[in-house]
Amino acid sequence: MEELVLDREICYWVLIPLSLSMFLIGVLRSRVQRLLTGEGTKTDVEKLKRMQVAARAKALRSNAHWLEPQVFAARKAYFNDKEDGVLFEKLPEGASQMQLLSDPDAMNNMMKKNLGMMVPQMLTFAWVNFFFSGFIAAKIPFPLTPRFRVMLQRGIDLQNLDVRYVSSLSWYFINMFGLGAIFNIFLGDVAVDDTQLMQQQMSMQSQQVDLAKTYKGERDGLELLEHKWILPLMQTLACSVLKDQIRAVEVEGARS
Repeated sequence: MEELVLDREICYWVLIPLSLSMFLIGVLRSRVQRLLTGEGTKTDVEKLKRMQVAARAKALRSNAHWLEPQVFAARKAYFNDKEDGVLFEKLPEGASQMQLLSDPDAMNNMMKKNLGMMVPQMLTFAWVNFFFSGFIAAKIPFPLTPRFRVMLQRGIDLQNLDVRYVSSLSWYFINMFGLGAIFNIFLGDVAVDDTQLMQQQMSMQSQQVDLAKTYKGERDGLELLEHKWILPLMQTLACSVLKDQIRAVEVEGARS
């Protein structure tokens, strides 16, 4: 397979402009999306606390064996006390994640985020496909398997072309998903990460939980948990393991 000689002008007129354009478009998107969603939908501290209580109770059940009996009893009372326990706290209406989907403000913010993500991507993709389609923009300096051909050579239908060559359209996708860390450095919390937005949308179904049922399940789990503190047994277990190791060494020495 013959090597292709990439013209240096491609770097100046395709590779650098495309990367710079993607960066500037990302900065503009973050500013526009901030204007669309307002100065930040402020986090409801009380709602966030309620959502974290169940996670803390689950962590207590999972790591209870490392706690002293009196420490575990105090933490269990904090969660399961029938008068002051946080798991017996009366949840306000709308605390369920299922009911958040019917919140007009939440749905409005979600639509604005989707609008701020999809429209610039469609326009940028059309612009790149029109002006930069068919260019070999770069070459990977290390060998790759043929499975990378679909990812690195979009828009170029040449089966005999070395997999290491990257098309301009593939370079667009690499920049789109790879500039998140750069945006975080320059923009901080205002940065818009396409990967993160997609993951949030895909995990919406998994986040639809009923806090009331979750609280009840954690209460029952703490009540049924039989606490055993394992630290006093660690010394005995360590001595037993050490004796077994010494015995094995002695047997090996006797055989030799």
